[in-house]
Amino acid sequence: MAACIFISISIFIFIIFTLTASASTTVIPSPDLVRSSCQHATFPKVCIHTLTLYKGPATTPRELAQAAIKVSISRATKASEYLSGLQKEASRREKGAFKDCASQIADSVDDLRKTLSELKELKRTTFRWQMSNAKTWVSAALTNEDTCLDGFKEIEDSVRSDIKRKVTNVAKVTSNALYLINCLDHL
Repeated sequence: MAACIFISISIFIFIIFTLTASASTTVIPSPDLVRSSCQHATFPKVCIHTLTLYKGPATTPRELAQAAIKVSISRATKASEYLSGLQKEASRREKGAFKDCASQIADSVDDLRKTLSELKELKRTTFRWQMSNAKTWVSAALTNEDTCLDGFKEIEDSVRSDIKRKVTNVAKVTSNALYLINCLDHL
């Protein structure tokens, strides 16, 4: 009887310790889930790198797709802010390109936020409709990111290459997010 009580108390302490330890740690997506999910992405190295570093709950393909959208939102927001900041010191011609591009990237952020919201609320009865919405919004975000660069065709090369690098980075993580969303169709 005493042995049973000792074992019960030991199990109780173990459970409390495990719950306390897991509540205080940051959840990082499983490297195996990230690697296996990203291996066929459009930009697999970028996908693996950004999602391995992501801090948040991503233990399922759906959560990983949400994490990819969050990364894309973060990168697009920073790019839009950067472009808006460049308008202050730009020439008249550059200001127009910066303003248009910042606006298009801001539109991308809006589309990505709608996508994230949709992915968080997936329901079995409306799954196909919601997935269609998510794919449409991410595709629109990619189009905005691509169109953003069109305004810089006749802008000084050093400025254009810097903008292209930043916007291309956003487009890569967005493209990977779309890939991960497309993989959810197979669940």
